[in-house]
Amino acid sequence: MSKTGVTGGCQCGGVRFAVDGPLGRPSICHCRMCQKAFGGFYGPLVGAPGLRWTRGEPKRFRSSNAVRRGFCEDCGTPLTFEPDGGSVDVAIGALDDPALAQPMIQLARASRLTWVDDLASLPAESEVLEIAEHATIVSYQHPDYDTAASPRSDT
Repeated sequence: MSKTGVTGGCQCGGVRFAVDGPLGRPSICHCRMCQKAFGGFYGPLVGAPGLRWTRGEPKRFRSSNAVRRGFCEDCGTPLTFEPDGGSVDVAIGALDDPALAQPMIQLARASRLTWVDDLASLPAESEVLEIAEHATIVSYQHPDYDTAASPRSDT
């Protein structure tokens, strides 16, 4: 898949989007607002020129005097970072193929949690054990693509 014609959406499938232009610079932002907006250690974002909503539209929260953040009102998935008068970014994890947007830069490093750099050195659970523990889980998450037969098709 090229970096144009990229699609994505929220976890429940109620909000879907397409990015018609080439993706912008992928980044991770360590600021406290991104930590809270994503409920994570940082906010992974990528520029989304030509962003258009193909199903639904996000609800928005004004997180500062300069930025609104879009999210799915039903499932809570973070979707956009929308600076007043600037280019919109989308959450990398909301892309159908997040591997297309490997972060190239870190922003707001002064707010970085000091232990984030050590995450890759944490011990990993055995894949065999992990597969066995998750074998009975049934996902209700929207697939990472749109089809006419998808559970939330424009109804």
